[in-house]
Amino acid sequence: MSVMTSYGRRMTFDETKLISHDAGRSGRQDHAGADPARSGDPAAPGLGDFDFFVGSWDSRQRRLREPLAGCDEWDEFAATTRCWSVFGGAANVDELSVPDRGFSGLTVRLLDPATGDWSLYWANSRDGALALPPVSGRFTDGVGRFYSREDYQGRQITVRYTWSDITPSSARREQAFSADDGQTWETNWVAEFTRRET
Repeated sequence: MSVMTSYGRRMTFDETKLISHDAGRSGRQDHAGADPARSGDPAAPGLGDFDFFVGSWDSRQRRLREPLAGCDEWDEFAATTRCWSVFGGAANVDELSVPDRGFSGLTVRLLDPATGDWSLYWANSRDGALALPPVSGRFTDGVGRFYSREDYQGRQITVRYTWSDITPSSARREQAFSADDGQTWETNWVAEFTRRET
């Protein structure tokens, strides 16, 4: 299958070659704003993990201009995000608006209730294509780590999204690539979120 990556490059992938991640079952991770009563099964692992992100946010974004190329030049820009929860906390959608760079992005997050794993899908307004495969994973001890295997510029890489430093008014997301099966990582996109005052 051939699809677009978050860097706008066409890739092919084999869905059976996703990187393995922490298979431990830590159960539900409580974050500010989570409401387990909205679901029929409040004990479902992972339910509401992304409820902390519901609302409106300002962010500072830093994106490495050329990943995995020895580049140390970053593009920095402001963005706004609005996020909402669906399926009683078992799914989540956000829209990122980046007017200074002329694009918007959309993330759809879906919980697998059987495993407690989340799958995160990205699309942007420049090409209207859903980036596949999704990154998949879970929260452990307040940090979410999500992985996929992709073909990037003709070589297999591992992609990692990390959500950390989560408080009621702030959060951090990083994207990193590894060309050596996760032995070393190059961070190429950092977003620092601050909740908008209501």
